[in-house]
Amino acid sequence: MGDILHTMPAVQRLRDIFPKAEITWVLEPKWMALLHGSGLADHLLPLDRRSPLSVWIAAKWLRRWQPDLAIDFQGLVKSALTALVSGASRRIGFVDTQLREREAGVFYTEAFTSQSPHVVARNLELVASLGLPKSNTTLRGPAGFPEGQLPPGDFVLAAPYAGWKSKQWPIERYVEIGKRLHDRFGFRLVLNVMPSNETPQSEFLWRHESGIDGLIHATRRARAVLGLDSGPLHLAALLDKPGVALFGPTDPARNGPHGASIRVLRSYGATTTYKRGTEPDPSMLQLDIDRVWANLEEVLR
Repeated sequence: MGDILHTMPAVQRLRDIFPKAEITWVLEPKWMALLHGSGLADHLLPLDRRSPLSVWIAAKWLRRWQPDLAIDFQGLVKSALTALVSGASRRIGFVDTQLREREAGVFYTEAFTSQSPHVVARNLELVASLGLPKSNTTLRGPAGFPEGQLPPGDFVLAAPYAGWKSKQWPIERYVEIGKRLHDRFGFRLVLNVMPSNETPQSEFLWRHESGIDGLIHATRRARAVLGLDSGPLHLAALLDKPGVALFGPTDPARNGPHGASIRVLRSYGATTTYKRGTEPDPSMLQLDIDRVWANLEEVLR
């Protein structure tokens, strides 16, 4: 999810400069809602690499379509192979030292070295390497639609679960944030979760179960967000939503929310690591409730 959101500004630039170009975006089926109505691509091609039939259909479609250029923003072997299978004569990506899987670089015809630490800026630089002029068009972002129940009044939205448990903040701490939010502003703290996720039983929390479309709709409605280094946070940044982001083992200089609407909190001395830990990282535990609340209160005021 984060990879797609981080790539949208770069593809918007491609669309602005080449309004008549035919663009296909290859992505996993579960993330297609992020691009519905965005106008960024003429074709959304689902590719589930765990399904041989899906891989065969996507490969056959790409071969028949015959693109002139394939851009691998993700930097993984699976995305680089997709570019190769497309049959594009030009396949561009980053140099091997800036790839998440260095082996992906062998499938490119051109490799680019980025000077920026942040993923969004890197993707924009990759597009700029094609010799394109600057573009100032605003990214619309996905629309979404209502799913699940939301409170009738104002609320702050939090997505307390991340793909790695090491990036999560202890779930019980959201109860106290919800209580202070209610007492100070009369707002609810809404936790956007999947049906399998557990949430504390508290009158100060509102459980919101939804898919991607419902998350987009809830983010647009929220007064602010309380986020982690995960897809929902980057969605909020893309929609220019104010909020507070809690970072620990991952580096916000590279993976932080793009733009200026969300302030980032990280413990002093936090060690950067991209290992998928099974428990909240110690640096996440060091982000105490008082510090998080003080920053969220300032954002809301």
